[in-house]
Amino acid sequence: MITIEGLTVSFGAVQALRNVSLVAETGKITAVLGANGAGKTTLLRTISGLKEPKTGTIRLDDQSLVHKRTEDIARLGIGHVPEGRGVIGEFTVEENLRLGAMMAKVNLSRGLDEQYELFPVLGERRKQHAAKLSGGERQMLAMARALIAKPSVLLLDEPSLGLAPLVTAQLMHTIQSLCETSDLTVILVEQNATSALRIAHHAVVLHVGKVVANDTASLVAADENLRQYYLGLVE
Repeated sequence: MITIEGLTVSFGAVQALRNVSLVAETGKITAVLGANGAGKTTLLRTISGLKEPKTGTIRLDDQSLVHKRTEDIARLGIGHVPEGRGVIGEFTVEENLRLGAMMAKVNLSRGLDEQYELFPVLGERRKQHAAKLSGGERQMLAMARALIAKPSVLLLDEPSLGLAPLVTAQLMHTIQSLCETSDLTVILVEQNATSALRIAHHAVVLHVGKVVANDTASLVAADENLRQYYLGLVE
């Protein structure tokens, strides 16, 4: 479980996050929604140690993540899939996966088999360079590279960005299945609020760095004011 209390993050004089508090429960999907500039990516980067908070606490169960190095946070079980599908194009699919497993004490052969079972297309393209994959395949590879390290928490930043609706639906189904079959905790940052709310258990809406809603996904989805003014969802 990830517990965040009173988190404030600044870039110079600009406050990207202001007194943000939320709980991401074990085995659940927490959607973090909002327009561009709301602070969604900053939140994930702060959890994974890429950005230092000005104030506030971040805890993985009973352990503080604040002031820890990014690599140490990863070793504690935090997997981060950044926006832009950060895979290495010059590496093959399998080389990217091996890189993901390098820092973790996992059985590499078993880990590869598990990811190829979860994402069969990656098994078919294991010797292909990542640069030649489609956008959806690169997103699958980015997720598989994080998952092969057996994280307890997965941070996903805009996984549907630039993907076709059918591919987005497949990806969301995979995320949902992962939580249903394990205790994986997912924090899903998305601008595609409709897709995220369909699979999420809980939803947090950010607006210029502040939390404007923090409730079950079903209640957030049903709130017309939130849908119109903060999520841009107009019937």
